[in-house]
Amino acid sequence: MITADFHVHGIASKDSLSKGEELLTRAKQLGLGKLILTDHNTISGAVELQQSYPEFVIVGEEILTTKGEILAIFVEKEIPKGLEPLEAFKRLKDQNAFISLSHPYAPMRHGWTEAEMEEYLPYLDAIEIANARNIPDMNHSAAKFAKNHGLCGTAGSDAHGVSELGSMCLRLPDFHNSEELRVSIRSAEVIGKESSPWVRYYSRRAVLLKALNRKFGIKLY
Repeated sequence: MITADFHVHGIASKDSLSKGEELLTRAKQLGLGKLILTDHNTISGAVELQQSYPEFVIVGEEILTTKGEILAIFVEKEIPKGLEPLEAFKRLKDQNAFISLSHPYAPMRHGWTEAEMEEYLPYLDAIEIANARNIPDMNHSAAKFAKNHGLCGTAGSDAHGVSELGSMCLRLPDFHNSEELRVSIRSAEVIGKESSPWVRYYSRRAVLLKALNRKFGIKLY
């Protein structure tokens, strides 16, 4: 059995300053069995880190579609943002990626409605039932939907700062590819709890510093 955080952002995301090596060090301190890096609309940071730690780092991506965000694991080919959901699902299926949906019931965070989740059920391996940046009611609703529809659930910190890593995770049998994950997640257990709203400081700070860096060309982070 291992513990894995299924929703983590690094410096390749527009709203995070977390460097790959810092996340890796923290993951090992926490005893995580894998580091799953799911940057916004890019796999560049995850691919680069995986080259140095191929047995520990898994390439994921959080993809913004025209409706909501997809949380994909074992991504080999980057999926651009702005696609219709069906096109994004097709491209992920073509590369046998593991497909979850990010933070359902969180409309202000590119979440998904129940009607949309029901429409896309045939394409899903899971939905995110425990996101540490959600309020508890959102997570409870997602877990109830998953149970009622025979879906598995992912859990993650949605970390944009290193200190958030591991706040919500899954404990499950070890896995090394998407097919093994589809089996092991059936025995998964959610561990951890929701984070304080103050963790949003990390993402707000990152957006501001990166904007200032672009405008003035001064390295501020």
